[in-house]
Amino acid sequence: MRQSLEETPVGAEGGLKMHHQVRSRCAVYVFLATALTASSPAASAAELAVVAPNAVKEAVAEIAAHFEKETKHKLVVSWAGSEAISKRVSDGEIFDVVINTATGIDRLAKDARLVAASRRDLARSAVAVAVKEGVARPDVSTVEGLRQVLLKAESIAISSGASGRYLEQLFQKLGVAEQIKHKIKQPPSGAQIGDLLARGEVELGFQQVTELVHAKGFQYLGPLPAEVQAYTIWSVAIHTGSKEAETAAAFINAISSPQSAAAIRSSGMEPMPR
Repeated sequence: MRQSLEETPVGAEGGLKMHHQVRSRCAVYVFLATALTASSPAASAAELAVVAPNAVKEAVAEIAAHFEKETKHKLVVSWAGSEAISKRVSDGEIFDVVINTATGIDRLAKDARLVAASRRDLARSAVAVAVKEGVARPDVSTVEGLRQVLLKAESIAISSGASGRYLEQLFQKLGVAEQIKHKIKQPPSGAQIGDLLARGEVELGFQQVTELVHAKGFQYLGPLPAEVQAYTIWSVAIHTGSKEAETAAAFINAISSPQSAAAIRSSGMEPMPR
């Protein structure tokens, strides 16, 4: 039953229209050329616009701060939900570096919004469970325990992102979807389930481990049981409209380097193999 929330992305140029093919191919050439010198010090400090999901905020913020200190470049990072990021970039908003789910990055590359050749997988994160303060701590370490908690909870919150989509499928597999559908709250992309739990608006909540494990004001129970766990892969790529491709390539090299693995692990994610 274990599965990945995000399929491994495939090549981005196959089905594009001719003018998109030309635009994307030129962007690939720019990336390949600049990546060769991306690790060398920049001639002058640049400002880099980055957009990233809240789920990777802790790790990305730490790595970005180190990158700024080492290179003297300035990073302006915007945080949002994965669905909101996809929509903003699809609607024409330009960021030098885009971090999102692997599927989201792949889709934007196919639409010639991102440079497919610049894409790197950074980390994967699991889905976790939490309950509000003041209720008896339930056992969700087994599939049957999880099923009973779902049936007994007065209210349940799931995200509008990758974990939420997976949970909707999981509830069907557990045979509880119909019984609990009236109890489910699903806030807009980017909302923190931990905030709803901390305010007592819901009893039971699910979201990425990274968004729950370090938050306060509720009881963190841990990841889903291994038999029904699923992982979201987080990836990064350069925007085809970036005017700071060299600096963007340098940041991607930094965030996907072995030196960044410690920050990724401490945030609750697993670094992807290099």
